[in-house]
Amino acid sequence: MKSKNSLLAVILSSAILLSGCSTMSNTLKGGLIGGGAGAALGAGIGALIGKDAKSAAIGAGIGTAVGATTGIIIGKKMDKAAAAAAAIEGARVDSIRDANNLKAVKVTFDSGILFQTGKSTLNNASKDALIKFAKILIANPTMDISIVGHTDNVGSLEVNQKLSQDRAQAVASFLKTQSVTDAQIKEIVGKNFSEPVADNKTKEGQKANRRVEIYMYASAQMINDAKAEATK
Repeated sequence: MKSKNSLLAVILSSAILLSGCSTMSNTLKGGLIGGGAGAALGAGIGALIGKDAKSAAIGAGIGTAVGATTGIIIGKKMDKAAAAAAAIEGARVDSIRDANNLKAVKVTFDSGILFQTGKSTLNNASKDALIKFAKILIANPTMDISIVGHTDNVGSLEVNQKLSQDRAQAVASFLKTQSVTDAQIKEIVGKNFSEPVADNKTKEGQKANRRVEIYMYASAQMINDAKAEATK
């Protein structure tokens, strides 16, 4: 117990120190946290700031520690991609951490923008948004993505499971028509109404829960490229 408390104290102190450095850029902070000063410290900070449940599951399995400089290089690429995604109408962008504790990006599209209620057919407005999003992916061919569909809790679990999967698949299929490669799309999954972000008892909450999320994160190739760049 004492060792756990000591580790937590170190983690909290490090997190406070990083957050308090006003002269340190967000990218640099992300790189230092992503690289870490030791695996235990990196994992601990990741647990504190990685509030998105999905962030712990995404990311390439590389089996080795990622250095701070490598994390900074990847952080810059993610910042640029996040800024481009944020410019797309109907897209909400959040910065998260992946399984390697590197900066990653979650882009959330409202199903109200993407689909009619109870449908999985993309409308014209959503196609325009996804055309723009596909250009970001094409410009970052070593950036992997996972596509996750969600629903509200109206209807049976079986119906919502299929609907959430169909919506995720519809997004993936359309991105492929825009020259996004199969290799770049690592996961297409439906989560039915098992991971709500709002209260399903209200209409506004249900609307927020009807969504498709796309996670953008560094592939093993991007990490290796960044490592090579860091040693130059």
